[in-house]
Amino acid sequence: MTCPDCGHDNIAGADHCDHCGQNLSSVDVPRPKSGLQRTIMETPLRDLNPALALTAPPSEPVAKVIRMMRDNRQGSVLVVDHGRLVGIFTERDIVNRLTGVKRDLDTLPIAQVMTKDPKALREDDTLAFALHRMSIGNYRHVPITAEGMPLRFISVRGVLAYLNQHAR
Repeated sequence: MTCPDCGHDNIAGADHCDHCGQNLSSVDVPRPKSGLQRTIMETPLRDLNPALALTAPPSEPVAKVIRMMRDNRQGSVLVVDHGRLVGIFTERDIVNRLTGVKRDLDTLPIAQVMTKDPKALREDDTLAFALHRMSIGNYRHVPITAEGMPLRFISVRGVLAYLNQHAR
């Protein structure tokens, strides 16, 4: 990538020019053309109508949280302490942290087996950003936060359903 200020030839994807230090982060950003590409790059997450998240306090017993997930047919629960997102508990946590372990799930608090401090998205983040976050972090469920709004989440399933309906 050639620096527009000094003409130095930098490696593709460089954020700053190796020669003059110019910020190059916006130089090679692809511009959407149409169809699926435009949908992915320009759609804010609010347009996906993200599902309301199930929530639980950190002290909630694991058994109760798992029942809540099953009864509501959702693969995740956001753990909230005094209005602040402190964790997420997903189907993957059940498999990776509880399978083969002898614990009393009726008394074990969710805080002991949740994923702490999950990465969250904002409702004005784009679908492209969400897909990138999900891919890099290997996430299938990502919380969406909005000031004064109930917590929501985006899932791989929700993204695929949206793309199936809107990206033709």
